[in-house]
Amino acid sequence: MPSWLRDEDLRKAIFPHIRREWEDTIRRVLSIMNQQALLDRNPLLARSIRNRFPYLDPLNHLQVELLKRHRSGDTDEQVVQGLHLSINGIAAGLRNSG
Repeated sequence: MPSWLRDEDLRKAIFPHIRREWEDTIRRVLSIMNQQALLDRNPLLARSIRNRFPYLDPLNHLQVELLKRHRSGDTDEQVVQGLHLSINGIAAGLRNSG
């Protein structure tokens, strides 16, 4: 991991900018699409994505922990295998939406 990512003060300074850009992007997409919410015109896909969250959220948390261990130098085969499985699981869960 690059050293600048370990700098908590820098991360705290940068995150609000990223958050604002993300929110601005969402507003612009909604304006261009003339929608009130993302996927307003595709409720089936919206429901499908919402139904995946209960399965994907735990995998995301597990992946974060496994990435921390791997980046700290843990070469345990179970950590590496778990990381690969979490990547594949999230990709499969996102399917065509992500």
